[in-house]
Amino acid sequence: MADEALFLLLHNEMVSGVYKSAEQGEVENGRCITKLENMGFRVGQGLIERKNTVLLLVDLFRFTKDTARFKDELDIMKFICKDFWTTVFKKQIDNLRTNHQGIYVLQDNKFRLLTQMSAGKQYLEHASKVFNGIKKIEYLAFTCGLIRGGLSNLGIKSIVTAEVSSMPACKFQVMIQKS
Repeated sequence: MADEALFLLLHNEMVSGVYKSAEQGEVENGRCITKLENMGFRVGQGLIERKNTVLLLVDLFRFTKDTARFKDELDIMKFICKDFWTTVFKKQIDNLRTNHQGIYVLQDNKFRLLTQMSAGKQYLEHASKVFNGIKKIEYLAFTCGLIRGGLSNLGIKSIVTAEVSSMPACKFQVMIQKS
């Protein structure tokens, strides 16, 4: 439980820090989303590297290194929704949808980074659009990068966007980029 609180505090400070540096002129205001997304991308890559090392050791132990860990794109997305999401947010994605043409929608009905916002007294009319001066979509840039980085290290190039229709539910749309 303590590690979850630390992650939430770290995320809040990262987002606030990036936006404060923009206010002070250190970073262009439009670059904040890119900076947060790039931070998330690197963290996502690192998590997959660590997870792959563990999976490789398990594969060697089971003598199954000849078989592919993932059959297809859908298997990779299921891995992201179950194992990867659980590693970061301590729960699985609530819903995964696809059109079988390279677009996936991951829905988290109680997204951890938004539950704190939606539970507070400050969640009135203003908080539905902005949290401490930061738009919700901008607040989710790190997580979009996290997903994109994880997929990148699994060999999938993608574009990830976030949508919040009602707090604390969140949808992440993943568009697979065909080579």
